[in-house]
Amino acid sequence: MGKTTTAVVGVGALGRHHLRWYSQLPDSDLVGLYDIDRDKAARYAAEYNVTAFDSLEQLAERAAAVSVVVPTTAHYEVASYLIERGIHCLIEKPVTSSYEDALRLEKHAPDRGVKLAVGHIERFNPAVRALAGLDIQPSFIEAHRLAAFDPRGTDVAVVLDLMIHDIDLALMFIQSNIVNIQASAVAVVSDKPDIANARLTFENGAVANLTASRISLGAMRKLRIFQKSGYYSLDLAAKQADLYRMAAPDEPSEGMRLPLGKSGKDILYLKKGNDGEDMLRMELAAFLKAVDDDGPVAVTVRDGAEALRVALEVERIGSESAHKMLGTGPI
Repeated sequence: MGKTTTAVVGVGALGRHHLRWYSQLPDSDLVGLYDIDRDKAARYAAEYNVTAFDSLEQLAERAAAVSVVVPTTAHYEVASYLIERGIHCLIEKPVTSSYEDALRLEKHAPDRGVKLAVGHIERFNPAVRALAGLDIQPSFIEAHRLAAFDPRGTDVAVVLDLMIHDIDLALMFIQSNIVNIQASAVAVVSDKPDIANARLTFENGAVANLTASRISLGAMRKLRIFQKSGYYSLDLAAKQADLYRMAAPDEPSEGMRLPLGKSGKDILYLKKGNDGEDMLRMELAAFLKAVDDDGPVAVTVRDGAEALRVALEVERIGSESAHKMLGTGPI
């Protein structure tokens, strides 16, 4: 089949990278972009030799697949318009501002025959992909996602800005319903929580303890998985994984085989490094493949909606906790 015509709505700090990869992917025919900042739109249109559309209507007449990279508050409005026009959409995370809006998009898309994907990019991290083929049944997940302060991200709380990535990964790995959420949060330099911790308890007994901060001096993106058959430490920033698991008798192994004391059992250790694949390139390529093959997308709107639902609940509980501690109004 031929190339898919592509475009980007919103060419800010992240949208410009969508533009770059759509201009390079072999299955993409980048036709243009739309941004309410006309000067910015014209600049990037000239750089990539494409059209700076004057409206979403003009864009929808030319493009078959679009990345929606506008502020979260505009996701539903933009995506619903494009869906109505039969345009396939990859919507950056969080999928929408509200859980209900995400469900509306999910319900509407099949009627128009379009693919909807959500940009939870950590699913394409080499450290996460290193677990492919392993039997992942976590008993406990611990995640730390720490970043330096960036005023650009303060339109949303740290939970929706950062923690939602690890919420999505925990939901993907554990594959069970959440039965209890405990959370705390603190606003330090902005008017929304800048530090948050959540403890998610799942129906199957698994627990995920997640911490996010956007006022740390040093960056950290680590996720650890503990389960009966092994321990997996994922350094999402370095894009590498340390994998420890119990070896079956006489099992051929890649990596090191370490005896476990006098137990007669062995542990297999394997370090998986960064394979050099760009995560956004892989995400966009997977989206275009789903469009071209009429196959499933990597991250569905239901996936994005559930991560959003949990994130909003963590934010609510965390804000209430901060309110009780400080004796002030909700954050």
